[in-house]
Amino acid sequence: MHLDRLLAATILPLLLVACSGGEAPHDASAAPAAGSEEAMVSAAHPLAVEAGLEALRRGGDAVDAAIAVQMVLGLVEPQSSGLGGGAFMVRYDAQTGAVTVYDGRETAPAAATEEYWLDGNGDPLGFVDAWQSGRSTGVPGAVAMLAMAHEEHGRLDWSAGFEAGIEIAEAGFPISGRTHSQATRVAQISQLSRREPARSYFYDEEGNAHPEGFIRTNPAYAGTLRQIAADWRNFYTGEIAAQIVALAGDEPRGGVLTLEDLASYEPVRREALCMPYRIYRVCSAPPPSSGAVALGAIMGMLEGFEMSAFGPDTVEGWHFFIEASRLAYADRDQYVGDPAFADVPVDGLIDHGYLTERRRLISPSGVIAEASHGTPPGAPELMPDSAPDNRGTSHFSIRDTFGNVVSMTSTVEAFFGNNRMTEGGFLLNNQLTDFSFLPRNADGQTHPNAPAGGKRPRSSMSPAIVLDAEGDFLLATGSPGGASIIAYTAKTLVAMLDWGLTPQEAIELPNVVARGDVVRIESGFDAELLKGLRALGHDIRGEQGENSGLHIIRMTADGTLEGGADPRRDGVARQP
Repeated sequence: MHLDRLLAATILPLLLVACSGGEAPHDASAAPAAGSEEAMVSAAHPLAVEAGLEALRRGGDAVDAAIAVQMVLGLVEPQSSGLGGGAFMVRYDAQTGAVTVYDGRETAPAAATEEYWLDGNGDPLGFVDAWQSGRSTGVPGAVAMLAMAHEEHGRLDWSAGFEAGIEIAEAGFPISGRTHSQATRVAQISQLSRREPARSYFYDEEGNAHPEGFIRTNPAYAGTLRQIAADWRNFYTGEIAAQIVALAGDEPRGGVLTLEDLASYEPVRREALCMPYRIYRVCSAPPPSSGAVALGAIMGMLEGFEMSAFGPDTVEGWHFFIEASRLAYADRDQYVGDPAFADVPVDGLIDHGYLTERRRLISPSGVIAEASHGTPPGAPELMPDSAPDNRGTSHFSIRDTFGNVVSMTSTVEAFFGNNRMTEGGFLLNNQLTDFSFLPRNADGQTHPNAPAGGKRPRSSMSPAIVLDAEGDFLLATGSPGGASIIAYTAKTLVAMLDWGLTPQEAIELPNVVARGDVVRIESGFDAELLKGLRALGHDIRGEQGENSGLHIIRMTADGTLEGGADPRRDGVARQP
């Protein structure tokens, strides 16, 4: 269904104009012809999926579709991602086989110091105080990152990626049940329902969150998109940048973000970190994301077990997954930070010999008493981490008609970012709460994730692309969910590569997150399996639900695409 038809079916009286065409930026004489490959978009909202599909129908690259998807998600899923946040994109190039990472992680203001999250007594701030402060906002990186990727791979005009977002913002869209429930939740503990313009945007005059189905327009957001569509640099200078700086400087705990911080932001192109797993290669984002090293460690340890013999209906299969996760998280928490500021032993963390040693700690008959970090080759001595686990994030996967693939995770950090909404209709991030609140240990050693001016906080975002034995695209996966992202994504890799499940089946498996000595298992997990895991000594804590948002595309053996979308959110997986 095209964007105009989808919107008409939802809010027919409000939308009369369909998406227009676009020209190729590098050859303005003609729009590019679409390729012959199958294409698909899997993302967290149907309107965002349709915007991406429309870009693909017009001959766009997966990057063109990613821009359209992101601009709509920032409007219809503001609790999870937006213009005011950051992102990591992994792109597979069908022509060359190259896998590239585009790093749009936020950066700390130049004036930030390692005492950034300490109070006047030298004690770390409580999370809510830090989250709701102006100090929590880093320089947003998603827009600049998308511009870099578009400059290298875009087939449509840069401005084409903003058309759907502008139309929907002006015509209106129905608020989702998830946005309503999250706005209701955060109102109890945050400033979202008390600070304008967010209060009027998300709540009625009585302070109740607008209900599911309420038609919400956002002309201010449309105006912001028009400025960015004209030139992406308009986001980092002029009126938009001034709004961000002024809002971040507001009390309580006004930040130190400056116009110079925004104007000097630069995304980073990085080589993907790829880890062999059986006949496959699993590629994801390297530090400052911890996704690639943690996924690589989990899969590297599991490679030593015959996981295909221990499926999702066995205690053994989940036991090995839990223990490998615990060990990988311990190393991740200890060693990963921004490589421009810290010595991160990336190669050592995924070294085959080191992971073999770590695997030997896993017993089939009981749990590791204390899953502490190891000492990989090249590792410095560091203190444990103290960063909180936040979940205001979204993920989508795209394959275009040329065979190129994008796996992208974007975030504003906590639900609705730091809850401060600009006059331009978007929310600021609270990404700097991803730094360690305690920068040093008792011996004075600095943690690799301690705050510093211009530094990128460590991330758990794990957008992943898996290649087959020939180096061709096999699948793309990823999820939101704070530090739990790593476990959510690893679950789908094991489920599809070892247990033979479809993307949708892999997504719908109950989430199992093992970080430290406690294992969080989503409701709906088999009672007998729980009993067996507890008998082995696992400290199981159930939750009403794990906040994943997995979106997967996989190439099947017959050359067709198969997608999956997480029922825990509002997403779908569709083809043009």
